Amino acid sequence: MERVFRWTLRLLTVLLTLMAGAAMLVYFFASRSLPDYDATWQLDGLNAPVEIVRDNANIPHIFGQKDEDVFFGLGVAHAQDRLWQMMLLRRTAQGRLSELFGARTVKTDEFLRRLDLYRAATESVDALDATSLAALKAYSAGVNAWIETINTEALGRGAPEFFLFQPQIAPWQPADSIAIGKIMALDLATQMQNEILRASASLILPNERLMDILPDVPGDKKMGAPDYGALFPDLPKFARAPVWPNDPLNPVNAPRLSGASNAWAAAASRSAAGAALVANDPHLGLSAPTIWYLARLELKSGGVIGATIPGLPSIMAGRSEKLGWALTAAYADDQDLYMEELNPADTQSYRTPDGWKAFRTERSIIEVKDSDPVTITLRWTENGPVLPRSHFGLDGITPSGHVAALAWTALSSEDSSYQAALKLMKADTIEAAIAAGAHHVAPAVNMILADREGVALQLMGRLPARDPQHVSKGRLPSLGWQDRNRWHGFLPYDENPRIVDPAGGIVGNTNNKTTDRAFPNHVSYLWGDTQRIQRWQKLMAEREVHTRESFIAAQLDTVSITARTLLPLIARDLWYAGEAAPEGTPERQRQRALELLANWNGEMNEHLPEPLIYAAWLRQLQHKLIVDDLGPLADAFIHPEPLFIERVFRDIDGASAWCDIQQSTILENCSDTARIALDEALLWIADNYGSALESLRWGDAHEAHHDHLVLGETPVLKWFVNIRQSTSGGDNTLNRALTAGDGDAPFSNVQAAGYRGVYDFADPDASVFITATGQSGHPLSRHYDDLGELWRRGEYIPMTLDPDLARAGAVGITRLEPR
Repeated sequence: MERVFRWTLRLLTVLLTLMAGAAMLVYFFASRSLPDYDATWQLDGLNAPVEIVRDNANIPHIFGQKDEDVFFGLGVAHAQDRLWQMMLLRRTAQGRLSELFGARTVKTDEFLRRLDLYRAATESVDALDATSLAALKAYSAGVNAWIETINTEALGRGAPEFFLFQPQIAPWQPADSIAIGKIMALDLATQMQNEILRASASLILPNERLMDILPDVPGDKKMGAPDYGALFPDLPKFARAPVWPNDPLNPVNAPRLSGASNAWAAAASRSAAGAALVANDPHLGLSAPTIWYLARLELKSGGVIGATIPGLPSIMAGRSEKLGWALTAAYADDQDLYMEELNPADTQSYRTPDGWKAFRTERSIIEVKDSDPVTITLRWTENGPVLPRSHFGLDGITPSGHVAALAWTALSSEDSSYQAALKLMKADTIEAAIAAGAHHVAPAVNMILADREGVALQLMGRLPARDPQHVSKGRLPSLGWQDRNRWHGFLPYDENPRIVDPAGGIVGNTNNKTTDRAFPNHVSYLWGDTQRIQRWQKLMAEREVHTRESFIAAQLDTVSITARTLLPLIARDLWYAGEAAPEGTPERQRQRALELLANWNGEMNEHLPEPLIYAAWLRQLQHKLIVDDLGPLADAFIHPEPLFIERVFRDIDGASAWCDIQQSTILENCSDTARIALDEALLWIADNYGSALESLRWGDAHEAHHDHLVLGETPVLKWFVNIRQSTSGGDNTLNRALTAGDGDAPFSNVQAAGYRGVYDFADPDASVFITATGQSGHPLSRHYDDLGELWRRGEYIPMTLDPDLARAGAVGITRLEPR
């Protein structure tokens, strides 16, 4: 027995030693790709020396004698910290993810190949002026110089992920940066998904019920969409739920998960310090690392600092000495789905206003890791690329003998959006910034602008010119051969919504409606917000003058106007009703929950129980209202729709009919449905978080999921690469923290302000900013998540253009010299 014990101990010791050795070996190779920020490198492609000063938050301040050298330096900095992220974005645009990830991403690659975004990006290089092209070439040279340095100096392949996946990296090209801009446009796109959802619902709901669940903003039923079933009578009158991708590597989002943002500015007349203020917090899906990367560029026109996207050499949101700019998603209707009629005698041709025409076709081979290649035939019509019926529930709304094609501004092969970004960085007045926006194509964004005295809002991006007789007014798929449904060019840029120096001195946008113009100059029927804007307007009106601190407080505000509006409606017949119930009964639990909600001010604070009770109730309530009417399609409405619930409980145009469960013999009223939904929500809470209501924490259910896009579900590794944080806020708060809506953790925070910035032109060096994780994409770097805890607590770091302040406490100075 003693001998067995000795040998067991020896084997265990050997095993532990081998494991420790393996762990040390993995750490050694992974750590080789951690860049030395205090080094000198001699590189090809430089005209003169460049200095990259990294401040104590690891933000690169890049100095050079020529603008091209500064962009070269940014290429090096991006590649040092985010090379894997850049290559992943490029592969996404190219439709080449399956070469790394196998069958998992074949459908994603197929969709991206059909859109042909990368070819459009390649052709768009010729649409740029010489200055913009020179900047992209210099940036590409910087990226490639660092890749060469990785190879020659054996720097761990540049990122630890390259040890797990194919390490070969093709040289960076200007088209790659343009392609990443198009991927960001796809991430923000909403109209295609909503056309599919609206068409699916229209097949089973009469128009007046459709306008309850999918209202136009501001909700006039006279604006209602036509009956999709009447447009295509042969379609079966039942709806299948559209299936949105749930793979984080797929850039197509469900309708509510597309991007959002807040941005506002106060002119000098509304600032306590007598100079303009700007605030911005764009909302995108959370990830580790975040999509945003902070940088400062010292150009000939002056310094610019703010948020970049790795792969794109521009400050997307930030400031210079004289100008600040912030962006929000404009929700412009820049996509249309068309049903293209096939020629019955020859399905390789389709109907046009001038007769039958052959598809433009091309074969494409998708290489798949560990599987046979997949060959697909790409097809295009005059309206745009043909989409596969197998994606996004298109098979349920595509009539027999038709295929779906997509028109979208981002498919342009003359995309000069980067030229607009470069001109914006060099603009020194609001007028110059607005003029720069004329070159922007996609995605459509609202740009909030401010110089020292004035403020403005300008929608930048192409808006399709539609015929006033368009059958569906762009809200539903329409027949592609009918000329009245087709685009007839684009609206003039000068007709885009524009506000310059408003009388009140404050301008802002929370993805709310920006114009009251009628179709076809309406911009959109679909807007990303009808709730946050109310809270923002109240906060702006409460003070005659604003400060940097009041703007920060507004960014971090977690009061839900939606909760304050809906709770008195859905609980009005339940509060303080009935006798006190015995302890331990469902009735007593309901009374406790109602008592808590009755005294709650609507603040979605992570430490409070009320937000969880409210959110669970609202989620269950909407499901009960719609499931018997929509059937499987109810699964597409995973987030409570505030306008719908308000219409139902105010009984607008008979909307209270939704409260009756048609499959039961009892005639339920809205109070009955609200009470049952609350009881069911409390049971769900008890199963998942316990029955002691006062001890609940919203933050336990509302964790921010900053997950690694590739390794986030890998055993063991996920504990090192994912970042999880308890957070405040919710779907409709200014401090927006959008919930997942479904799955095992329906209230997890999956989309939020990955970047926040507040710029104060009275004291520019007092401007502040923050990102959701950190600058580095390397999990072993201390800068992988060092900004994340500050972000969670609502804290910021200084944002300065003063070189001396940047050098104070710098973590290193990288010197680049011509070889």
